[in-house]
Amino acid sequence: MREVQYGILGPLQVRTSSGEDVAVGGPRPRALLTMLLLQAGRVVSVDALVDGQYGDDLPAGAANAVQAQVSRLRRALPPGTIEFTGGGYRVAADPDDVDALRFARLAADGRRALAEGRASDAAALQRESLGLWRGPALPDLAPGPATTRLDGLRLDAQEDLAEAELALPDGTSVATLEALAAEHPLRERLRGLLMRALHAAGRPAQALEEYEKVRKLLRAELGTDPSPELAEVHTAILRAEHPAPPRPRTAPAQLTSFVGRAAELDRLAALATSRLVTILGPGGMGKTRLAAEYAAGVGCWVELTPLGPTADRDAVATTVLAALGVRDSPTGVTTPLDRLVAALGEQQHLLLVVDNCEQVVAAAAAVAREVLAACPGVRIVATSREPLGLTGETLLPLAPLPDAVRLFADRAAAVRPGFVVDSTNAATVETICAALDGLPLAIELAAARLRQFGVDTLARRLSEHDRFRVLSRGDPTADARHRTLEAVVAWSWDLLNDEEQTLARRFAIFAGGAPAEAVEAVCGVPEDVLDDLVDRSLVETDGERYRMLETVRLFCLARLDDAAERDATAAAHARHHLALAREADPQLRRADQLRWLARLSAEDANLTAALRWSADHDRPTAFALVAALAAYWWLSGRHSRPGPVAAALLRAGDPPDGMDEEYASVVAHAVPRAAPEHWARGEAIMRTRGRELRHPFGAALWGMAAGPPAAGPNPRLIGTDPWSVALDRLSSALLDLLDGRPADAGLAAARDAFDELGERWGGAQALDWLALVASRRGEWARAQELWSEALRLQEELGALDECAEVLCHRATGLLRRGDVDAAAADVAHARELWTSAGRSPLPQEAKLVEAEIAMARGDLPAARAVLAAAGEGAAALTARGRAAEDPEEARRLHRDALDAAPPLAAARADALEGVASTVGPERAAFLLGVAVALRGTAVAGDPHVARVAARARDAVGPDAFSAAWSRGAALPREEALRVSSADCR
Repeated sequence: MREVQYGILGPLQVRTSSGEDVAVGGPRPRALLTMLLLQAGRVVSVDALVDGQYGDDLPAGAANAVQAQVSRLRRALPPGTIEFTGGGYRVAADPDDVDALRFARLAADGRRALAEGRASDAAALQRESLGLWRGPALPDLAPGPATTRLDGLRLDAQEDLAEAELALPDGTSVATLEALAAEHPLRERLRGLLMRALHAAGRPAQALEEYEKVRKLLRAELGTDPSPELAEVHTAILRAEHPAPPRPRTAPAQLTSFVGRAAELDRLAALATSRLVTILGPGGMGKTRLAAEYAAGVGCWVELTPLGPTADRDAVATTVLAALGVRDSPTGVTTPLDRLVAALGEQQHLLLVVDNCEQVVAAAAAVAREVLAACPGVRIVATSREPLGLTGETLLPLAPLPDAVRLFADRAAAVRPGFVVDSTNAATVETICAALDGLPLAIELAAARLRQFGVDTLARRLSEHDRFRVLSRGDPTADARHRTLEAVVAWSWDLLNDEEQTLARRFAIFAGGAPAEAVEAVCGVPEDVLDDLVDRSLVETDGERYRMLETVRLFCLARLDDAAERDATAAAHARHHLALAREADPQLRRADQLRWLARLSAEDANLTAALRWSADHDRPTAFALVAALAAYWWLSGRHSRPGPVAAALLRAGDPPDGMDEEYASVVAHAVPRAAPEHWARGEAIMRTRGRELRHPFGAALWGMAAGPPAAGPNPRLIGTDPWSVALDRLSSALLDLLDGRPADAGLAAARDAFDELGERWGGAQALDWLALVASRRGEWARAQELWSEALRLQEELGALDECAEVLCHRATGLLRRGDVDAAAADVAHARELWTSAGRSPLPQEAKLVEAEIAMARGDLPAARAVLAAAGEGAAALTARGRAAEDPEEARRLHRDALDAAPPLAAARADALEGVASTVGPERAAFLLGVAVALRGTAVAGDPHVARVAARARDAVGPDAFSAAWSRGAALPREEALRVSSADCR
């Protein structure tokens, strides 16, 4: 609603959007505002306002008086309502904010609709326009031209309304016309309308009597006879003929409300100049209902459903003639189509709605071509599951219902009174509507089942059972094709030829649609047949990919089973997508990786379906898919996607012969479901394999899943291609970093190598670790810059998991810098990303950082609550020790953490710093130094280490602390590792 609405068709009314009336006091200000509102949005000169206020009786200082009245109005109205511009004033309002101006627009729209033969629209518009009147027009102004003009427009609108209503089945009000005629006795159009209304009401004698009254009155008052138009009405009544032509069959009345297609209805109205509009869509999409709503009360409704598929154009023409009410054949006209053209040739404005053309599309197109060519006053709106294919045809394809939930709620309330969609069931209703593809008929059938089921039960049955069986009960009085969901789709299926049915059932194997070349390769049917399915609304396309609605796909899958073709088609589907995965794999390690990631992402549902089918029916293909898709799953943030299938492959027995590399990839993807014997076998393969991997990302995947190898990486796995060389540099640098050796140069070299390739994932990994190194040194600005660049690269890949991990790493650095709020914001963002990626529960990394934030804020209970679910790893045990209330518990937890730490210097350094908080001050100083020796550097800003160091320094003095710390920091690496092992207990 607009900010302010103004009423001048009756007492002046100013109403805000909240419904409050604004008082405008004083006759002069009210008159002034009325004059401004008549020109809303336009400037009214001061002279015109003075003249309108005072006329010839002009007082001294009239302009100042007007200015004073404007000031009073400005105080009463919202700020900025009245503006001074160029020697006058204007009201800052849209014309539609003023009832008089809105009335004039609606009345003009209604008259135009009436002239175009759209009686129902005309009547609706005039009722709306006349409903704006609350009393006499402009009561705050002296009578003048504006008042006269509005009164005249009102009378015109009343006459137009009566004219439109006389063309509708319910007719118009005789009493209303009698009252108007009494008020305006010499208005001949009005008297003619009254005569027609009386005749339509079965009172022809009174109609003729009315004519005599007006004839005598005109002769007495004006000395004239009735106009030819009024005389024609009189003659028609004498002949017992209504002036209007016989009424054709109109659109069937609807028993339910019209929901969810307002935009399409507006689009149809906007296409009023198009002579042929075809509403397209699969069965159950709401084509007939939309056409009926558009044509309600106007035009001629033609139903082609009773015709069989063999009907010719004469059969179609005969059906149209029957709908028009034409019975007699004009002289010399022999064929039904010629009769139809002759009957329509004199029409000036006729809308012909032809419903359900798909079964006789060729015949319907032939009739439409002849009629449109010979009858310029005819427009056709057709509904069909395929276009008529005529030049000049405008297509209006219907998509799934955007407001399907509202339709479900409306229909459900009809069968279960009191039903509403609220917070308790909205998600379930949305799931039902999505499962049914937003098909209006399917949703109505589902809502009707609430007579038997609750919403949750209905959703479960649709998910667990055959949807066609669940929705097998419909309106028994409806057309057979609309009684059940299966009948809706079967109607379209039965219209296909053998080749089209073959492609339709095989196409259903694609779980997520497909490009044309994939359809041809898998289905073995030429591409032009696919175009035919698009024309028949069984398949839809955006120009690049083709897809079926899930309801249609499930129907066609059942036909695939009936034809005993499911396994052969699924095997072809799996082979095709394995070939695609192998083609894409090397491209994912190059600069073009984003394009190939997008291509694989578009096929994600198909790749998943191919993997699942292969796991049950073709194990070698399943193992090969896991290995070939490893980089795609990781780079696109789909790490966990293959996990359940990988675990099932391991449980099913030994891998196929010659597939050791693929087996190791399956083991890595099965984390944490893989049994120990599979881990051992996979580790042995990766340690002893004597040739490079066919899929180089497998080396990175194994390293991330299994951790650094105790004996170092197997150099024979790494290929000589640039990406593998860059990965080798990154791996070596990470091992150096984790073992306390300088890694800057190696990480920078890896970053540069990945950057030269244009490979974002490897570059982001190197940047992330470089940022960690910089933050340990306290190089905060550089660290933030590196983390931001790592995030940018991961965001380009769309890897939500990886982005979340980088955010947690950055949050740890921000905590050490002392920016707790910024760290908390990063963790909150990471949590959102992990939730979006479907990670539940959250990774341990997120919980550890959340606990650190709670400790930084002094909220130890909150930290302990978070850490209770953080696992038993060394980092979690150290954090729990720092948050512990009891010193003995803290000591035990820190010792357990050191015991659990892997044999990597940096990891043991973190745990050793925790142990330092539980020992005496001189020993604490020594252990802090040993941690530096292990890690190769101190960690800038670590609040826990800083507290332990401060306590020890205060206890023993700066010199003793420095000596003990230096003694520990100077230890050789092996000796430092020995000390850390001795301190486990």
